[in-house]
Amino acid sequence: MNLETKTDGELIAEFKNGNTSAFDLLIARHAARLYNTAYALISNHHDAEEVVQDTFVRAYRGLNNFRGDSNLDTWLHRIVSNLARNKYHWNRRRGAGVNISIHDNGGDPESDKSEEDMPLPDCSRVPDRQLESSEVEKCLAEGMAHLPEALRETMILRHVHDMSYEKIAEILQCKVGTVKSRIARGREILREIMNKFGVC
Repeated sequence: MNLETKTDGELIAEFKNGNTSAFDLLIARHAARLYNTAYALISNHHDAEEVVQDTFVRAYRGLNNFRGDSNLDTWLHRIVSNLARNKYHWNRRRGAGVNISIHDNGGDPESDKSEEDMPLPDCSRVPDRQLESSEVEKCLAEGMAHLPEALRETMILRHVHDMSYEKIAEILQCKVGTVKSRIARGREILREIMNKFGVC
């Protein structure tokens, strides 16, 4: 079996046995998703790339001690989220503008739709609605940027990355009930913002 067809667990075993090519494949397999998470959290391409690079450096150093208590994707997302959080705070201390975008990707198809529905605007780029859409997204981004950190991170993982409550709980190392309450509160705040903007 060649490396490309192996699972993450098998590639980790190969890496632990000295095959560094296995780590290169893990990078290729997870880099885009980790970058999307980092960018959603800090909204800066250069910083997001730096965070992902640092994530893989830490993963390279720590993979030999990885026990598999969680899956690799969750472990990597935990690292990238922590590093992005640190970068976000560093940027804010420097006074850098931080804009966060949020798009509803449909939520978990197995969950209760009455709980999942979040009234977000139609962001299609119809020419006569581009200005309105841009203003709405700016309003949402500002709202997200001003959410308490725990709510902001949870909302991004749920609505930008469409992660399950269980996976978010693993990444943020909290209970599923805590994730649900954070999302409910985050949605409530954003709905208030959108109502003030006259969209919802």
